[in-house]
Amino acid sequence: MDKLIITAAICGAEVTKEQNPAVPYTIEEIVREAKSAYDAGASIIHLHVRWDDGTPTQDTKRFQEAVDAIRKVCPDAIIQPSTGGAVGMTDLERLASTDIVPTPEFATLDCGTCNFGGDEIFVNTDNTVFNFAKIMKEKGIKPELEVFDKGMIDIALKADRKGLLVHPLHFDFVMGVQISATLRDLVFMAGSIPQGSTWTATGVGRSAWNIAAATIAMGGHVRIGFEDNLYLEKGVLAKSNGEMVEKVVKLAKLLGREIATPDEAREILSMKK
Repeated sequence: MDKLIITAAICGAEVTKEQNPAVPYTIEEIVREAKSAYDAGASIIHLHVRWDDGTPTQDTKRFQEAVDAIRKVCPDAIIQPSTGGAVGMTDLERLASTDIVPTPEFATLDCGTCNFGGDEIFVNTDNTVFNFAKIMKEKGIKPELEVFDKGMIDIALKADRKGLLVHPLHFDFVMGVQISATLRDLVFMAGSIPQGSTWTATGVGRSAWNIAAATIAMGGHVRIGFEDNLYLEKGVLAKSNGEMVEKVVKLAKLLGREIATPDEAREILSMKK
């Protein structure tokens, strides 16, 4: 079984300081949270950026500022910009995060339209998925295929059949938004991807820790952080992303998985530094 890659989704686009005061908005806060996660054992920093008032943005200059600042304190970390952005952003807005210098080695690629609750719909048509995949391939960016249900795996495989993806593929199963966060469905998702692919899973909200434990035991990789969950345990707000990464590391040790360094993660994911 490969060493465990931990991704820290440090801020997201939707969670707020009203929900947890430690959620980062400013560049200084984003750097603080990235370093806390990196120091605790995260190899990958999944990055959204905000303006100082918490408004989500895909502004290239803001991403560049954040990435440059994170690099100073986490020099070998894999920084993974989000191309998801926030609900309502255009495709061009969302892709602006890939225009930083140097070109990102890794970025997210959402593989279908998702109901986020209430009237919030995150739209990703087939053509959007294919266009994002084409642009990432041209730029030499490895996509993390973000899938919220089994149908999105099938859309990713459509892109693959069009020659828009490079093997081995890497998936992130986001559990608890559109597909239920159960062991049954996690096993179903893991069994639905091509042989030789790698995968990460994240449980949203209260499912975070059950999904993390199951994923570690199954040989997958774990994403954790304020974007997906604000609590260390029931009723206890996490003080930092690092505190949540520390908990994943403890779970991994109990289950016999070693933690991957950033360069080991690159090797596991077939990425070039």
